[in-house]
Amino acid sequence: MVKKITIGVLALQGDFLEHLIILRKLGVTAKEIRLPQDLENIDGIILPGGESTTMINLLEVFELKNPLIQKIKKGLPVWGTCAGMILLAKKLTQTNPVPLGLMDITVNRNAYGRQIDSFTTPLTIKPLGKKVLNATFIRAPILEKVGKGVEVLSIYDKKIVAAKEKNMLVTAFHPELTKDTRMHEYFVSLVEKK
Repeated sequence: MVKKITIGVLALQGDFLEHLIILRKLGVTAKEIRLPQDLENIDGIILPGGESTTMINLLEVFELKNPLIQKIKKGLPVWGTCAGMILLAKKLTQTNPVPLGLMDITVNRNAYGRQIDSFTTPLTIKPLGKKVLNATFIRAPILEKVGKGVEVLSIYDKKIVAAKEKNMLVTAFHPELTKDTRMHEYFVSLVEKK
């Protein structure tokens, strides 16, 4: 019998609701993560898009930062989308916010400009095969540098926009804003393998 998995979605700020809806549509138990005790009994976690500086501050306020770091270091599968990617980075090209320092990537925040510069484009993403995913970029970051252990999953306009390292997955775009659930299915498969 297959174990029913539970995936948490950081629900302090940003578009966490869209992730919860997709996970539930896929038959996954999804729960909102707001307090340290919410991290118990989850098999994976999504750090959604939103405002990265606000998210980092709220992680501190709700005393979630250190328990979250420890869980991820111990192997909890995590997927950071947009601001979530910024949170997971070891380094940013900017001075603020100070990221969690977990994934061997250097991220440039708002690399694609302001809200008005948002766009959707077809992307090929390695684990999803040849069928493109229409990816939505909103004030999106990019990966400036990746460490040796980081696998590049997608490139757009010569810039890295999706990558994976061990139990950590990041995307610069917002898969939760489309009807295509394949990125969520991929993350669920990573959680199930764990």
